[in-house]
Amino acid sequence: MKQERAFARAVVTEKAEGAIKRGHPWVYDTEILEYNGTAAKDGAFPEDAGIENGALVDVFSQKSRYLGTGFLSKSSKIRIRILSNNANEAFGDAFWQRRVRYALDMRRTVMQDDYACCRLIFGEADGIPGLTVDRYEDILSTEVLSYGTEQVKDIIYRALVDELQKDGVTVRGIFERNEAKIRELEGLPLEKGWYQGDFVGTPDSPRVGICENGIRYTVDVENGQKTGFFLDQKYNRLAVSKLARGMKVLDCFTHTGSFALNAARGGAEHVTAVDVSQFAVDTAEENARINGLSDRMDFVCADVFDLLPKLAEEHADYNFIILDPPAFTKSRKTTDNAKRGYKEINYRAMKMLPRGGYLATCSCSHFMPNELFRKMLLEAAHDAGVTLRLIEERRAAPDHPVAMTIPETDYLKFYLLQIV
Repeated sequence: MKQERAFARAVVTEKAEGAIKRGHPWVYDTEILEYNGTAAKDGAFPEDAGIENGALVDVFSQKSRYLGTGFLSKSSKIRIRILSNNANEAFGDAFWQRRVRYALDMRRTVMQDDYACCRLIFGEADGIPGLTVDRYEDILSTEVLSYGTEQVKDIIYRALVDELQKDGVTVRGIFERNEAKIRELEGLPLEKGWYQGDFVGTPDSPRVGICENGIRYTVDVENGQKTGFFLDQKYNRLAVSKLARGMKVLDCFTHTGSFALNAARGGAEHVTAVDVSQFAVDTAEENARINGLSDRMDFVCADVFDLLPKLAEEHADYNFIILDPPAFTKSRKTTDNAKRGYKEINYRAMKMLPRGGYLATCSCSHFMPNELFRKMLLEAAHDAGVTLRLIEERRAAPDHPVAMTIPETDYLKFYLLQIV
């Protein structure tokens, strides 16, 4: 006799039903009609429905068709995050161990020589909502943005440590970077520090040495941006390196110097690296010293929006400019402002570059879709009085996989262009 499932039940709108059937895992608050038979109104969660925050919920259509099971988050607009559409799934330890194994098997295949420093878990793209796990040799740096995933992270972390042990890797520590404001929308505290578990240690230092594209870096998982380093641009940096020989390069928003160092290693005549953060500039300068590239590089702490007009007035001589800004928008409401920001810096760069010069430019915000980014580039080129030749259009490295049914996982746009 089949055992009755003990999960709570939610009934959703036709719009949500359609999205789930198309493979999107998010159900929004206003798309839920009732919880456990209790009506929902205007997205509010009815507390008398008797469902705990983070609980597993079976999702049904209005015609009582089972659609999937996911985590409930009472305070988030993303009210349910679908985990599986298998009505017989148990969601025990074995479920999470499988998800982790599948994720690592893919990285073992697509990253191979770069497996030592890569993204191991990429949230919804790996079927583990709101979880980011980056590997820096024997240190893991993580971020949890889902209330439900927070409740099972111990199982996931242990599975990661066990899986890496199969590769001969003993994880020294797991550093949690749970500082994003979105955690508060999930009802979770902001915090960071070493994860305390009986299966993993607590290293003395948050700094770890890595090697990417033949360049050595010191990654600070406690103080560096995001999880300590931007792994998604790994192969885009390599593409820049291959173009940079003999060039005078300006790397804007350099962070810890990764694009600048790749350009220098690729044979650039000289590279100027710019960032508004003195900590980032100091780190980039140290990375240049570590790699023996200091003699062909200089470092400037400045706001790029202020610096580019100044360099233009000075007739600064660069024939390769790299623009790798932070996300200018984290919501659809500010997309127009973000477009103006992207257009400003790209326009300035296009005006500075000589005919035949090169521009590497990108956006890491999924709220700036590729079509809008391309439109912005054409508008900037028109205003600058130049024509663009597309050399390459790229995305994030394959350790940041795109789930074809989840547009939010396709966030990074990267263009290599020539001014003609």
